[in-house]
Amino acid sequence: MTHVLLEKKDHVAIATINRPKALNALNSEVLADLNELVDTVNADSEIYALVLTGSGEKAFVAGADIGEMSTLTKAEGEAFGKKGNDVFRKIETMPIPTIAAVNGFALGGGCELSMACDIRLCADTAVFGQPETGLGITPGFGGTQRLARLIGPGMAKQLIYSAKNIKADEALRVGLVNAVYPAEELMAAAEKLAATIAKNAPIAVRACKKAINEGLEVGMDEAVVIEEKLFGSCFETADQKEGMGAFLEKRKHEPYQNK
Repeated sequence: MTHVLLEKKDHVAIATINRPKALNALNSEVLADLNELVDTVNADSEIYALVLTGSGEKAFVAGADIGEMSTLTKAEGEAFGKKGNDVFRKIETMPIPTIAAVNGFALGGGCELSMACDIRLCADTAVFGQPETGLGITPGFGGTQRLARLIGPGMAKQLIYSAKNIKADEALRVGLVNAVYPAEELMAAAEKLAATIAKNAPIAVRACKKAINEGLEVGMDEAVVIEEKLFGSCFETADQKEGMGAFLEKRKHEPYQNK
């Protein structure tokens, strides 16, 4: 991977989009690297959570690369949108929990990338927005879909139609982010949360993610069946036996083994 750095701390992976001179803008190469990142992390059974951030102090991801997009034909534009959507959907459906540590500008594709993660934490210097209508296009990497699901159709339409940016405090108020931290504390907070998640039974955590994501796509009657099956799938695992055994024996459980 040329533009994505990957670090591993115990059971937590930290991926950094590393194109700071371009404010980590998404071009075809970065999208290919993100695709490879997902494959690499998914192949490592010792990674229980992923933190995704951007290099430098200015930007998480400032957007898709306008220079690359400016000359696209209609067909090429649709293909570029599909490329981004395929990668972001791959991130969204990773089995393990993902945390976006938004350290600066998260505009257009950057906002869309953060929304493909399970949890969004941001620095107090972060700025979010979908500026595409001001450039003569629509959001193309899931922005029209995930933003409405996260903050409601009315607020999503206002942000997308107006192409106005919002600061960290407003992003928190509308529910786009989970928490805001001083910039210098963001990564420590993201890594602490990821480590906290990673200490819980990995099979159970993955089952919870699958239940929530799949359940949101169907009616409640179908959703509870999804939950029942995933609930049942946790039983007879070594981690379930250790966790419940430790509770009944009034002792601290041993580190979970992901089996």
